[in-house]
Amino acid sequence: MSANTSTTPEYCEFGPTLDKCKQWLQENHSELYEKLHPTSAIEEQLAGTSLKEPNKQSNDSEEKKKAKEAAKIERELKKKRASKIIITRIARNKRKCVTSVYGLENFDIDLKKAAKSFASKFACGSSVVKNNIGNDEIVVQGDVSEDLVDFILETWPVVSPRK
Repeated sequence: MSANTSTTPEYCEFGPTLDKCKQWLQENHSELYEKLHPTSAIEEQLAGTSLKEPNKQSNDSEEKKKAKEAAKIERELKKKRASKIIITRIARNKRKCVTSVYGLENFDIDLKKAAKSFASKFACGSSVVKNNIGNDEIVVQGDVSEDLVDFILETWPVVSPRK
């Protein structure tokens, strides 16, 4: 029987006072302690090993982050290449019409600033409105669709001309 418990030394590991039992056993019966707890050599071997090396794990996570960022940039570029600016002429009353510009937000162009520059360039009213789908578009008063294409290409070099 161990000093502070009523169990035999073989069953101390299953009780609530394992550390006290080990200490008492090591002090009073060292040969029995070595027989029951031969972990000193095993603990030394296990201390130097791990499932994954920490440097390798951090490098893997950094590589994954870099790969995700590169993929995100690639997707954005692909989206910009596939994006189109749609300019349509919409008839209002008998001889009145407006020009609608959709798709500028895909090229990271501020729509409010673009509407203001359209208004000052063509001396007409221009505003940002939501279309039927719920996306923003710029509505310019008057039929300025031909001049608008040239102005967009001159003002924002990010936009590439397509036929």
